[in-house]
Amino acid sequence: MINTPRRAAIYARVSTEGQFLDNQLRELRAVSDRAGWTIVAEHVDTASGATAKRAGLDRMLADAARRKFDTVLVWDVSRLARSLRDLVDIFETLRALKIDLVIHQSGIDTQTPAGIAMMQMSGVFAQFERAMIVERTKAGMARARARGAQIGRAPVGDGTVAAIRSLRASGLSMDRIARDLKIGKGVSQRVCQAFDREQGVAQ
Repeated sequence: MINTPRRAAIYARVSTEGQFLDNQLRELRAVSDRAGWTIVAEHVDTASGATAKRAGLDRMLADAARRKFDTVLVWDVSRLARSLRDLVDIFETLRALKIDLVIHQSGIDTQTPAGIAMMQMSGVFAQFERAMIVERTKAGMARARARGAQIGRAPVGDGTVAAIRSLRASGLSMDRIARDLKIGKGVSQRVCQAFDREQGVAQ
């Protein structure tokens, strides 16, 4: 039986036009060569970490869904994800497709038990991070009610706005944010749309 080499895809990103992808690509190609893998695709983006739309990442995930490769190579976790929640979502997507993830600078390789454990712990931390945002917001609203402040259709407080923006940055939908924070969908939509415009996301 002939063992075919694993097929690898590279994803690389820089934040500005003034930066260069060459160093990331060169090192990740070397990682693939040392492992005896075949690089079948290289997807790149020039976009800040806060930018919601990244065409290269979208193409990489689309190719993953088509099972065009077995492993994804990235230089660093900050190149791949905008937040911890975003990282876990990408990891879960790849894991469901039985595609491994190698994060070079972090030494994470989901082909190993240690790499899988690390990513699972990241999932726990992401859930904790989101739960704490929700808990702080609810506590703030409870204190406001205790002082006799109106909660509901009154102007949205800074704490709630900050929580909505943070959850939006982590990739949650407007409806999900409204459910998690127990606020009106109109409030969530208004703050999220303003946040998206700031990030340059098409409406």
